[in-house]
Amino acid sequence: MQREIYKLDATDKAPGRLATEISMLLQGKNRADWSPEKDNGGIVEVSNVEKIKITGKKLEQYIYYRHSGYPGGLKEKKMKELTPEEIVKHAVWKMIPKNRLRTPRIKRLRFV
Repeated sequence: MQREIYKLDATDKAPGRLATEISMLLQGKNRADWSPEKDNGGIVEVSNVEKIKITGKKLEQYIYYRHSGYPGGLKEKKMKELTPEEIVKHAVWKMIPKNRLRTPRIKRLRFV
């Protein structure tokens, strides 16, 4: 299967708005033959990701949580501790459906 390559420019785009666009392309929802059980999305290359627009006090106040599964295992990181690539990748990861196609789809996201 020949996958299409989509090139996006992240300059002055909010991470969430950019992530919705990326997740639609990774899932292949822009194609006429889209089907939820098929993985026929394209490859997405994002450039200028360091120029994303983060408004307000999100860099200081927004917190990413994860849990190890053990009691007291809640970990947290502030947005300023992450790189712009990690911020966008995390947003896309949360927007892709939670099924077995999630990992192969996120592997087609590239930052140039």
